[in-house]
Amino acid sequence: MNQLRTPRIEINIAKLAHNANKLAKLFNSKGINLMAVTKTVCGDPVVAKTLLNQNIHMLADSKLVNIIRMQEAGIKAQFVLLRSPAMSEVDFVVKYADISMNTELAVLKKLSTAATKQRTLHKVILMVEMGDLREGIMPQDLEELIQEVLELPPLEIVGIGANFACFGGIKPNEEKMSHLSSIAKNIEKRFKLPLPYVSGGNSANYNWFMTTSNTGKINNLRLGESIYLGRETLNRTEIPELYTDSFTFTAEIIELKTKPSIPYGDKGQDAFGTHPEFHDHGLMKRAILGVGSQDVLISGLTPRLDIDILGSSSDHTVINIKNTNLKVGDEVKFDLNYGALLAAMTSPYIIKEYTRTLYPPFITHLKKDGQIGTAKVK
Repeated sequence: MNQLRTPRIEINIAKLAHNANKLAKLFNSKGINLMAVTKTVCGDPVVAKTLLNQNIHMLADSKLVNIIRMQEAGIKAQFVLLRSPAMSEVDFVVKYADISMNTELAVLKKLSTAATKQRTLHKVILMVEMGDLREGIMPQDLEELIQEVLELPPLEIVGIGANFACFGGIKPNEEKMSHLSSIAKNIEKRFKLPLPYVSGGNSANYNWFMTTSNTGKINNLRLGESIYLGRETLNRTEIPELYTDSFTFTAEIIELKTKPSIPYGDKGQDAFGTHPEFHDHGLMKRAILGVGSQDVLISGLTPRLDIDILGSSSDHTVINIKNTNLKVGDEVKFDLNYGALLAAMTSPYIIKEYTRTLYPPFITHLKKDGQIGTAKVK
């Protein structure tokens, strides 16, 4: 099975290292450290090690199995559970995560019991609701909860945090960041409780960071997409001097025929219970790729050739190859958005392949013959 070549996702370690290094230096310039979010890459140990080598010391994941996977691979880091623990998993959270993000007193009490049983200290970051309406303690309830947690000795409150632009699309703007800073100041003053982590958000915080003159108490961000895809996440704008093509999705053509552009016969639902619509473009050169919606989010793929994706079933994707010279057996390459990357890295059917060649998109090196030069990174 290890001789299979497609479908695969190529992971350019050198480009990821470049992006992580640039972002760590950028945010550190205003006193903000980073957690690298590894859920996007399914806790891939090779990627995790790459990130840790770029002045990032905390790895955050929403899946315990990913944290365990990285630890079993020998990855040494501070591991953060990126969501509130389920009641049924608190024993494993205490065992495998150094820090967990929390919102529920009942869960915190059970974490305390588990930490007492395991004779260990467990650190917690309390997530505050700031408008995105995913997870979070309402600000007016925060101080009462803190008082309760301070009476749970095996737990240590090490920070507060907030989430933005994930569920409700709410921007982490100057007003929101100032509010979170003021909450942190009040907590430190009232409880004489230092907060090593005031985690202001994620890759959506880039625009705020670049325009603010005062980051206040915000000293931590949780970055995934900006590291992996080189973009901020409010408008998906490219971040200067970062690679947007660290990942390449590749599928193989398994059929190529000239066919009508509209299906013919009595029409019902497709494989996923929808009624797809088609437009008449006459006969077209239609190719089938040996990959489908079970493997990757097809709508999140962008072809690097001038071709069109027409649709997919669970294990086939149909494309219009237009004027290209593709043939059966050829590989077709795609860029991925966040959803497609998440799905492809999670799928057991997608081969993961690592490369280390650097093709700078912002600095062009030309050889005498006009070919783009490459730099091998060990």
